Amino acid sequence: MNILRFKYIDPTLTADDKALLAPAQKTAWASGFDLACAQKDNITLYPGQRLLVSTGIAISLDPGFEGQVRSRSGLALKNGVVVLNAPGTIDADYRGEIKVILGNLSEEPFQICFAMRIAQLVLASVITPRMTEVDALDESERGERGFGSTGLVA
Repeated sequence: MNILRFKYIDPTLTADDKALLAPAQKTAWASGFDLACAQKDNITLYPGQRLLVSTGIAISLDPGFEGQVRSRSGLALKNGVVVLNAPGTIDADYRGEIKVILGNLSEEPFQICFAMRIAQLVLASVITPRMTEVDALDESERGERGFGSTGLVA
């Protein structure tokens, strides 16, 4: 995949608005495309609250790929605002608007405004094996131990 096809949801957007909302890599080697808030009215995200925020775009992915919606590290560190279901998954056959579930983990309200970069979109290959039921699974050294079984310190 060398082309990410996208469209704007709102046909009334100006050229300037479109430029602000276009998914963009902000550095040459960035793995993610920044996603921006498309809602014209300011939104207040209160501590402990979660909101669904529109990005104003839809994408078309090739089969064998997915979009992963992730938090922006600076927004998470400086403001405690994160993508709650990170990574959120955009399947290759989904053509609706990308919306982002944001949560505020801080103790202060956070203002989200039009064109604010709120998340990032990372594309990834997807392997879709044929599922086969078996009576037993291969043994492994770890076995069924989970949920902290490997400890916290080396």
